[in-house]
Amino acid sequence: MNKVLIINASVRNERSHSRKLTQLFEENWKKKNPNDIFTYREVGLQEIPPINEKWIASAFVKPEDRTEENQLGVALSDRLIKEFKEHNIYVIGTPMYNWSIPSGLKSYIDQLMRINETWKFRSGEPDSDYVGLLKNKKMFILSSRGDTGYGENEKNEHMNFQTTYLKFVFGIMGIEDVSVISLDNEEFGGELFETSKRKIYQEIERI
Repeated sequence: MNKVLIINASVRNERSHSRKLTQLFEENWKKKNPNDIFTYREVGLQEIPPINEKWIASAFVKPEDRTEENQLGVALSDRLIKEFKEHNIYVIGTPMYNWSIPSGLKSYIDQLMRINETWKFRSGEPDSDYVGLLKNKKMFILSSRGDTGYGENEKNEHMNFQTTYLKFVFGIMGIEDVSVISLDNEEFGGELFETSKRKIYQEIERI
């Protein structure tokens, strides 16, 4: 039995294409895996506070050395990390905003990216040799984008700070099995976008 965490990052609700992708994924997955457990983490419509000075002052203190005030600084982070670790499959639904990710998703990642919680330095000292602490995890990134050509070796690859960043940062945490499915051409609309939707919807249904 798998535990699936669906993370929605769009600031739109009914009009969100990335939410439609995660909904389709969920419906398709449940048909094939009816006993799996689903959890939902909203980071687009519900604010995830960005890290601040209190967070930094707490996160870099060893747990056994934290005061009660220190612990308050990472209380939310602790809950989010615990939830994240308890799941083995992640589904991120995210639009591309200004060639990157929504601010809510960035804040969520910052809350998860904790030294000695989700990653560490191999030597125990800053050495640029990162070791991910999350093992045997699978991630699906379902993205929606206004333009096209952001894939590997495509014309706009150098402008893609969305899926490339997500693969990199979660890779640092140890999640190496990542599948990316992107719905492009939203800005163009019409038959071009409808063709993209049909192709991507079929790809999700084949998972």
